[in-house]
Amino acid sequence: MHSGLPFLVLLPLTGSLLVFLLPRWRAACGLAIVAGNLALLVAVIVQLVETGPWLHALGGWGAPLGIDLYLDGLSALMLTMTALVALGISVYSAAYFPVSSARHFWPLWLLLLAAVNALFLSRDLFNLYVTLELVGIAAVALTAMRGEREALVAAMRYLLTTLLGSMTYLLGVSLLYHSAGSVDMVQVGLAVTPAPVAVTAFAAMAIGLLLKTALFPFHFWLPAAHSSASAPVSAALSALVVKVAFYILLRLWIEVFPGIGAGAANLLAVLGAIAVIWGSVQAILQERAKMLVAYSTVAQLGYFFLALPLVAPGSSIAWGGILLLVFTHGLAKAAMFMAAGNLLAFAGHDRIRDFDHVVQRMPLTAAALGLAGVSIMGLPPSGGFSGKWLLLQTALEQGRWPIVLVLLLGGLLAALYMFKLLGQTFTSGAPQGEPRAVARAMEWAPFALAAAAVLLGFFGTATLDLLAIGEPFAPEARLD
Repeated sequence: MHSGLPFLVLLPLTGSLLVFLLPRWRAACGLAIVAGNLALLVAVIVQLVETGPWLHALGGWGAPLGIDLYLDGLSALMLTMTALVALGISVYSAAYFPVSSARHFWPLWLLLLAAVNALFLSRDLFNLYVTLELVGIAAVALTAMRGEREALVAAMRYLLTTLLGSMTYLLGVSLLYHSAGSVDMVQVGLAVTPAPVAVTAFAAMAIGLLLKTALFPFHFWLPAAHSSASAPVSAALSALVVKVAFYILLRLWIEVFPGIGAGAANLLAVLGAIAVIWGSVQAILQERAKMLVAYSTVAQLGYFFLALPLVAPGSSIAWGGILLLVFTHGLAKAAMFMAAGNLLAFAGHDRIRDFDHVVQRMPLTAAALGLAGVSIMGLPPSGGFSGKWLLLQTALEQGRWPIVLVLLLGGLLAALYMFKLLGQTFTSGAPQGEPRAVARAMEWAPFALAAAAVLLGFFGTATLDLLAIGEPFAPEARLD
């Protein structure tokens, strides 16, 4: 079963080529491949629980000459989030895209899925760079796919940003390789000392990753890109693409730069706090649904960095809280963007003030927005509540009152922009213009993801148990 790791990459990668050969069956092939990816992942995680973390050396050549695939609890959790979100987006997209757009969407979407899976399984810094580039290229192409001027301008800005971030990250990798003589995370972590070269390398890599994660003030590209892309693409960008850079930053923080990273925790927490408050205020001020959800992403990303000082002393509770928020955000934000896409398809626009009468016509979409809002606000029993509760508990124990204040204030601001969006959909006025029918699959997909985000709160202990399987890049990992 250990040989199943490469197929988590090969299956969607092969699928991206297969959909070219079977144009009449693109959607069916895409759905089958994404469902197969989830089934394979379940089998792999069962094996992970039974045997612990392991390495798979591709072609029998491991580091430093070859490529290793690595699986532990953290990577398994990120892969699970990816597989669930990918299935929801794929079901939605099968009904969303006409034939003319589907021929572009499915190859790029499956390529993106393959790249994300490969990134979460990568073990060395250069392979992370390669997969990060593939994710960025596929994401930019998907953003530009609509072909409208707004989408093309946003995609070009996104392209320039992601290239700048990649080059900055690669500069840091080059400095580390020159200093440590390796790009394997374990070997680099053992060789790195708090010397000026290591500090410079960390700064370069962190800045590059922060650009891709869109942490304030590097968020300038995100609202336009996420709001102008097609609804399923917006869902993928917010739920998955911005997470991959944060995942790399976490791996660097823990494995390569534990001492240096701790010194930057307070700075990143300040930026995270600003992101939570500023992004929430901007979301409240928006008049378009997709732009509101996009600025909500800016705010929610801030929580991941706000909590970093809580992790620095080695708190496993804070560590689990951050990852619970990451998982919940992926599910809830994908649901919100797809639900916003339904509102746009129904009304022909996404002006919030004109969303009258939606709940009577689209109850599942309204329910999806409501359930996703519960998770985003951090209300019980959602996964968002569980994650924020763990962070709040740790912050109180450590006496970090500014973090407590931002956590509480962020929840209140999230309630304001969610009620602004939800309140209009529950009005009883006549719809503006002639509403259009929305496929049932397009309603069920966001509802299922939003419900999963709420139900995740009941499985918080299981999530933490999964994270506990193997320290990141544990030396005792089994070799396949």
